[in-house]
Amino acid sequence: MSNTNFIAKPDTKISVSKIFGFNTEMEVKGFSKKNEYVPKLDEDYKFDKDTTLAILAGFAHNKRVLIQGYHGTGKSTHIEQVAARLNWPCVRVNLDSHISRIDLIGKDSIKLKDGKQITEFKEGILPWSIQNPIALVFDEYDAGRPDVMFVIQRVLESDGNFTLLDKNKVLEQHDCFRMFATTNTVGLGDTTGLYHGTQQINQGQMDRWNIVSTLNYLSFEKEFEIILSKNKSFNNKDGKELITCMIKVAELTRKGFVNGDISTVMSPRTVLHWAENTKIFKDAGYSFRLTFLNKCDEIEKKIISEYYQRCFGEDLPESSVNLKI
Repeated sequence: MSNTNFIAKPDTKISVSKIFGFNTEMEVKGFSKKNEYVPKLDEDYKFDKDTTLAILAGFAHNKRVLIQGYHGTGKSTHIEQVAARLNWPCVRVNLDSHISRIDLIGKDSIKLKDGKQITEFKEGILPWSIQNPIALVFDEYDAGRPDVMFVIQRVLESDGNFTLLDKNKVLEQHDCFRMFATTNTVGLGDTTGLYHGTQQINQGQMDRWNIVSTLNYLSFEKEFEIILSKNKSFNNKDGKELITCMIKVAELTRKGFVNGDISTVMSPRTVLHWAENTKIFKDAGYSFRLTFLNKCDEIEKKIISEYYQRCFGEDLPESSVNLKI
């Protein structure tokens, strides 16, 4: 990581009601200046109140916050957009199977100094983060390898020091270091068959998360507002009717998934991609096929095509022959 100059401590007060639009007297401190690790601000982002307040409590009171929910509900983006409004540096790490203890902790590396080869320890993302005013976000937390999870467990305590055994060095956590994580399950493993590769998280580790928030799929009104805000060219009668039908199809897939009729579900992110692809191909049906239907099990495609037909009142097009791009 680069040697960015961080502001040591938050130096400005932020009104939650003014910035986020919630009816609350909560105030959170933030930074007056951005640096390269502050996420890009999305002016049109729509916040879920409960999830946002949980994240803000994490920033304000140094609490470890875990956000659980289905894919595509905006768990990680919620954290990033809160951080963006606080000007709080934020780094995301995806705990896929390729992330190892070495990636987190660091390793010895050979470098040239004064024309000679020397061995120097290069810190990983974890020791670098805890020494700086960084919000460290672990995505897919329930997919982490057991050896990696035990490394993270060392710093889950807000005052927990981190020992670099390779350097015989004890690192103290920066006062403004914060830790967040997102999961598709609640640490009990995958009971739905939807999230292959997720692991059970031991209860000793789960107990160290101070706040656990659940972010489920949005209400129709909220989802409509988000899709329209990202696709302003649909802000007319026909466009609004189109988005309405898209969300109705998505809701049918979610009900079908809960009932066990289908195994693939449309997230709000998928609906957003569908709307964007419709702008490209000028055909909602063909864009639906490219965005979602082609990802589905062959046996289930008939059911999903019926969802589309029920909401749009027409059969899905078979090809791109009539497209006018």
